[in-house]
Amino acid sequence: MLLCAVVILTRRVFACSFCYSQKRLDGKTVVITGCNVGIGKETARELSRRGARIIMACRDTKKAEKAAEEIQKETGGEMEVMKLDLASLASVRAFAEELRLKEKRLHVLINNAGIFMCPYTRTEDGFEMQMGTNHLGHFLLTNLLLPLLTHQEPARVVTLSSIEHLRGIIPFEDMNYEKGYNRSKAYANSKVANVLFTRHLAKRVQGTNIQVFALHPGVVQTDLGRHLLGGYLLSLISFFQKTTVEGIQTVLHCALEADQNDETYYFSECNGAYSSRISRRDDLAEDLWHLSAKMVGMRE
Repeated sequence: MLLCAVVILTRRVFACSFCYSQKRLDGKTVVITGCNVGIGKETARELSRRGARIIMACRDTKKAEKAAEEIQKETGGEMEVMKLDLASLASVRAFAEELRLKEKRLHVLINNAGIFMCPYTRTEDGFEMQMGTNHLGHFLLTNLLLPLLTHQEPARVVTLSSIEHLRGIIPFEDMNYEKGYNRSKAYANSKVANVLFTRHLAKRVQGTNIQVFALHPGVVQTDLGRHLLGGYLLSLISFFQKTTVEGIQTVLHCALEADQNDETYYFSECNGAYSSRISRRDDLAEDLWHLSAKMVGMRE
């Protein structure tokens, strides 16, 4: 009995705050990256319920089509699948160009896709996979889509980071880890890059209709840990993690209700949260922006 009580209490510690917003998104267009599984898929489902037209930007379009069909049958919403591989700058540019030809405006961009502690590999363009996918791919994508987000209606950019960003630094002198690679540290570094990117983006879009947010969704039951854990251990640990429904609550809060200002742009548990000292340095945020632009070949 005592053991059961401890287990239940521990599970509740990992549970989350909920977004109680009743806001609808009828007539709004939302782009979500990597949303054929996990919290991305759950986010697509919930925003579709609220009337949004969802563009699923996914690498595996076959899986995305199945997910879109499932969600559409459930919500009756409009779903569209488009090819996007964040580990390929050519794919990012092709996606953005196709979207600009088809759409006049976007209302929400959710940078959800991510790689978690994978073995050392490189993207199509030669970047370390975690920094290349988690940060650089989304950096280029967001910048290419800013013209579609800039209009008279409110718009939002929501980037999923992690509490792991607290351990992160920006390895300016060795962005591709040629001097040594630790996959856990590389993940944390990519996540602090997400927060620094959001901080500098907030300054760049100041005075426009766009608000920007970075967030920690919590420790969620997804397949991100596939590179680290065996099936049994992953199943055991997953009991203490958030469900995907719990895991999307801060995403929903940032996409629907949150207010962003100069010091409140990082959220956890549906509230503004503490971010690391490094992630609050404007000089690092600006330096990372310039370096990222150079790495992806983007004119500033």
